[in-house]
Amino acid sequence: MLPISVVYFSNYSGNTKKFVERLNGKYFSSAVRIPIDARSHNAIVMDREFVLLVPTYGGGSEKGAIPKQVRLFLNNRGNRELLRGVVGFGNTNFGDNFCKAAEQISSKTGVPIIARVEIFGTNDDLEKVRERLEILYGE
Repeated sequence: MLPISVVYFSNYSGNTKKFVERLNGKYFSSAVRIPIDARSHNAIVMDREFVLLVPTYGGGSEKGAIPKQVRLFLNNRGNRELLRGVVGFGNTNFGDNFCKAAEQISSKTGVPIIARVEIFGTNDDLEKVRERLEILYGE
């Protein structure tokens, strides 16, 4: 098991949540879901390093790409300082804005983009993320 946690945001469609469930706990120490209710964002204060899995919103537009709940979560300095990487989810129909949220988070925080995944990911995407997590964070 990797000594890093996974934090993810998934709306009501549950696509990112399904991907996390398919990754399963043997690859990371815990998975924490950022609540859909934006007012609950303060409920999560991380105490260990984590990788963030985040979908892109608003067709990937510059302003609305990062879900509000994720922005609020990362506004907590302690959370932001423990962020070690980001996996982006999006729709290739967004063109150049595919996985824009991950790009913006990476640019603002300096953490690497571990992978870009379309919608809820394929088995190849799962394997790619597993391999990259192992390379980056394995012991």
